[in-house]
Amino acid sequence: MPAIQGGYLCSSMDNVLYNIRNGDIASFKTAYQLYHEKLYFYVIKHTQSSYLAEETVQLTFIKIWENRSGLAPDVELSQQLFRVAKSLMIDLLRKEGRRLGPLTGITEQTAEFVVGETDLSKKETLRQVYDTIEQMAPVRRTVFKLSRLDGRTHKEIAEQLSISPKTVENHIGRALRQLKDTLTLLFF
Repeated sequence: MPAIQGGYLCSSMDNVLYNIRNGDIASFKTAYQLYHEKLYFYVIKHTQSSYLAEETVQLTFIKIWENRSGLAPDVELSQQLFRVAKSLMIDLLRKEGRRLGPLTGITEQTAEFVVGETDLSKKETLRQVYDTIEQMAPVRRTVFKLSRLDGRTHKEIAEQLSISPKTVENHIGRALRQLKDTLTLLFF
């Protein structure tokens, strides 16, 4: 339900951003729960490295928390998270390229190439992700879509589908494993 802050009608994500800016750790944890997997898959798609993906996601959230007072109140939190993640990912790729040397193929040019991937490749990957979601068992697919696409909480989904929150959690975990397996096959 929207809230009113400073005379403005705010969505729940606006509330989360507002609360993070004011140092609310619970809102920060909410943002982490909502976005850490999305950021992870974004980075792993571009780097094909689980280490770099994990490192980038952790550094992104650290940077967001440390600079929370500087978050733009009029820019969506997701945009700010992905912008920071992209910047950190490029920095990490460059550092990795310098550390491993030019023979490894991870250079500044590689980092720019990976980030500047063709739209066709992105569309193909997205199509395969959506196909994987559509092939899930009906309840798992519904739970996953309500959680990840509609942004509903486990409790809200459980109430809507008349199942327990633990069952929701199990369906989401299995759906994510299924997607991870599909994405792993795409990259290797």
